[in-house]
Amino acid sequence: MERLGAGGMSVVWRGYDEVLGRPVAVKLLNADLARDPDLRGRVRREARAAARLSHPNITNVYDYGEAPDGTPYVVMELIDGQSLAQRMASTGPLPWGSAVRVAGQVASALAAAHARGLVHRDVTPANVMLSRTGVKVVDFGIAAVAGERDATVLGTPSYLAPEQRAGGPAQAATDVYALGLLLYHASTGRLPKPPGLQGVPRDGAAVIAACLSTDPAARPGSAVLARRLGELAGKPASAPARASARPPVLRTRTLTQREAPRAWIPRRSRRWPWAFAGLGVLLLTFLAGVVFAGGKQGGALPGRTCRPSSAWT
Repeated sequence: MERLGAGGMSVVWRGYDEVLGRPVAVKLLNADLARDPDLRGRVRREARAAARLSHPNITNVYDYGEAPDGTPYVVMELIDGQSLAQRMASTGPLPWGSAVRVAGQVASALAAAHARGLVHRDVTPANVMLSRTGVKVVDFGIAAVAGERDATVLGTPSYLAPEQRAGGPAQAATDVYALGLLLYHASTGRLPKPPGLQGVPRDGAAVIAACLSTDPAARPGSAVLARRLGELAGKPASAPARASARPPVLRTRTLTQREAPRAWIPRRSRRWPWAFAGLGVLLLTFLAGVVFAGGKQGGALPGRTCRPSSAWT
């Protein structure tokens, strides 16, 4: 197997699943930690919890087992890409828009885990993988069930929340704090130093400041944070549609002359006016003739005497 990387708790190897015929990543707990039976039990429980998570931004957990010497291992999805830490080491900080998009996908993954009562507890650039299909959050190996209290402080020291340093119970707000650090770190190349958040846009600084509140209850929830980061990235978050102040504009298409409908208007016949005009001319001619004749012969026809018809007597 090829060694892919190592951290404070485990070593990751490239493996191959001979049954299903696919490459996988195999994470083994470090030998010194594997001697602790309580820690081995924790890894087993949390591997099972992580296996129940199904989200496009969370690495799939395929299997759990123990080596002959008792060292626990977790078989996971192999990500074709590099970690955010590796990207920053090779090319420097990400442009603000890219950093926000990465953080938004991480927030979406955390929201899914938090909804199942699982807290990651080690959200750092090393545990965020960048692949061709998007961001993948890895290493739920030290995750904890929300509300669980542990005397052992686990996680990357520079990313620990105040309550985490104090040994407080695991909670979703702990991951939100770390994500605020990650966003600032990814976009500036450094961790924030109080009191200011220089080097990021004003609206982004407001979001980061909310994540870094010393009061866990004052931090935004991971689902709310995912939506806000989506807005900052220029991708409006899914939300109930609001009534618009303007009526909807309908799409229209200009019809051609052949397609355009014509309004039906009753057509007046042009023959009737001329017919009435002709009748009027004939009537006037007839009357004129009668008047002219009456003026010369006293109104009687020549050679005839007007008598009443016998039919009327």
